[in-house]
Amino acid sequence: MAGLWFEQFTVGQVFRHEIRKTVLEFENMLFSQMTYNPAQLHIDHAYAATTEFGRPLVNSLYTLGLVIGLTVQDTTLGTTVANLGMHDTVFPKPVFAGDTIRAETEVLDLRPSRSRPGQGIVRFRHTGLNQRDEVVCRTERSALMHRRPGEVAGPARGEQA
Repeated sequence: MAGLWFEQFTVGQVFRHEIRKTVLEFENMLFSQMTYNPAQLHIDHAYAATTEFGRPLVNSLYTLGLVIGLTVQDTTLGTTVANLGMHDTVFPKPVFAGDTIRAETEVLDLRPSRSRPGQGIVRFRHTGLNQRDEVVCRTERSALMHRRPGEVAGPARGEQA
């Protein structure tokens, strides 16, 4: 399924994304290498064994990217112009190799773009959960979205003019 056009979103809309992903150890190692992050907590099993976690933590930026990636098919695939920013990002629980991550998305806000009539801005709250339904990541993301071709540039559904 392709992503949704700006007009297809409504404030308060919730998506429980079907695609889940089990995190593999090599993905964490590769991501840490590719991003030049030598933190022992991510890549050194002997060091990590001496920490409160007892094993390597999955890099939090990998977790963030995975959580957002799990949402794309239902929300923004082929209909997004660009990410405008992320804020209020938290990682309340650690992720370890072998954890299975799923995502939920809530639409927080919609507004037509003032400078780009064929586009609008959607603010999402993405939440990542592990196999125990513990929140491992939460972020708010603003995305510049395409409006449906041929739509008149007026207010989005659920938005006041």
